[in-house]
Amino acid sequence: MSYRTFDLTWPSPQVALATLDRPDRLNAITFEMFDEFAQLQADLADRDVRVLVMTGAGRAFSAGLDLDEAALLSSMSAAEMLRRQTGWSRAIAGFADLPFPVLAAVNGAAAGAGMALALMADIRVAATTARFNAAFVRIGLSGGDCGTSWTLPRLVGLSRATEILLTGRFVEAEEARDIGLVTEVVEPEALVHRALEIAAVIAGNSPVGVALTKQVVRANVDAPSLQAALEVEDRNQVIATRTADMVEALTAFREKRPPTFVGN
Repeated sequence: MSYRTFDLTWPSPQVALATLDRPDRLNAITFEMFDEFAQLQADLADRDVRVLVMTGAGRAFSAGLDLDEAALLSSMSAAEMLRRQTGWSRAIAGFADLPFPVLAAVNGAAAGAGMALALMADIRVAATTARFNAAFVRIGLSGGDCGTSWTLPRLVGLSRATEILLTGRFVEAEEARDIGLVTEVVEPEALVHRALEIAAVIAGNSPVGVALTKQVVRANVDAPSLQAALEVEDRNQVIATRTADMVEALTAFREKRPPTFVGN
């Protein structure tokens, strides 16, 4: 698997690291990069991947849509713009649909669609140099783009999310941690190492259990009632007890050894 707009490496056999690789443009997202996001998701779906970590090369995570390509938007017909916008949104949202967790190691600015990309991850770790802003409203667009109006309120609450989206202001790393936008803040040189540490812990758990956990958390954040949430949980637990990995986990615990999971 090779891509033009980011590098894909394998720190361990089941942990993938995707590094956005347009540092001269602050990893701004091009139309081609959106296409490659979708291709990456399809490629990884066919591999035994347990965690994907995403970060940016250089001093930014992603500055959002490349301004040279943003300048083309107003010249598109409404029908063409809708078709393209739908594809771009799906390319970002597709990371949430992956059956394994995605970690964002946010090393610098995450703006606009770059912020949307970070928010679509299941876990975010930030460097002290990280900063977030919903830049859309500052360039004449709606503050909701590529899922941001859905993800941000669920992370930081409706009132704070509304203020961030309406002002387009920057949220620095420490504030991001304090409001729940990221789980922790580390020094820049330790960022990828820390994200890979978390990835290794997750990858050491049952792949089926991890996939079901990601599924149930995303489903039940919008559950209409406790009963509805319990029904999804109960279903998942029944499925998990049918797996060889659960038998292996219990056997390994009794034998005081690390389990060897195979994902079924």
